[in-house]
Amino acid sequence: MPPTDILRQSDGASTRVPATLRIDRATSALLVVDIQARLVPHIADHAALVDRTCALLDAAQRLGVPYIATEHCAAQIGPLVPPIADRLDRDRIFAKTRFCATDHPDFRALLSRTARPQIVVAGMEAHVCVMQTALGIVGLGYDVFIVGDAVGSRAERQSDRELAIARMRGAGCAIAGTETVLFEWTGGGDDAAFGDVLKLVKALPPARDRDR
Repeated sequence: MPPTDILRQSDGASTRVPATLRIDRATSALLVVDIQARLVPHIADHAALVDRTCALLDAAQRLGVPYIATEHCAAQIGPLVPPIADRLDRDRIFAKTRFCATDHPDFRALLSRTARPQIVVAGMEAHVCVMQTALGIVGLGYDVFIVGDAVGSRAERQSDRELAIARMRGAGCAIAGTETVLFEWTGGGDDAAFGDVLKLVKALPPARDRDR
């Protein structure tokens, strides 16, 4: 079951904070949202976003972190791009029509079957399906971690992306970078998987100022 939310008072306002502040590979799952063929070319810095998401998927597989993806109206937007799809069995891909994946009862059941209270989220678009899905997952009581440099929006919608990240943060989502997630999942240099994860970290594209 997802952990109980904590409410903290700040200047008279209540703010939800995650019940667990660190990402733990034993209690987290990875969700990749809608990285699809007809959308990807329009996303700012899309090649780097895809590369970072692939690193997250590779690390999740190496470390035993459950991972799933969504695909939104694939007939219109196209399937997941090959670098993402090639890392996923078909039963790990959830076909959706709602911007908020949790509007689908079957998706809620899929999340529940991971038996993980923390959900790490990457994908697109940050201000549409990522945000609405993240807010829906928070509403179900999970701790949500948004990978800030692995969520994107169209080049002309960067202000919407920034507002969406601020809104998700205000709703209790924690924001972290790809490298941060990889190292939190690994836990330490004494982990048997550290060498493999370090190779993924060294291959990550450089961050840009907007990746926050």
